[in-house]
Amino acid sequence: MATVTMYCTGTCPYCIGAEKLLAQRGVTSIRKIRVDLDPAQRVVMIERTGRYTVPQIYIGNRHIGGFDDLSALDREEGLRPLLAA
Repeated sequence: MATVTMYCTGTCPYCIGAEKLLAQRGVTSIRKIRVDLDPAQRVVMIERTGRYTVPQIYIGNRHIGGFDDLSALDREEGLRPLLAA
């Protein structure tokens, strides 16, 4: 299964939703980068993604985007193949 990395905060409902969706698709481990606990990581996230909101999700080296992007990818049947790679 592909490595999943998620820039997140501890209380973000979209982060929690993304984690639940990923778990439903068989993901058992997510590398969480808590930008609320380490503000320097928020700067890295913005530089890396060009976005300011969490979550920002990577599957392998591919930037998926936020929860809405992840959900859309799942609806289009594109999430499972990425996770399986």
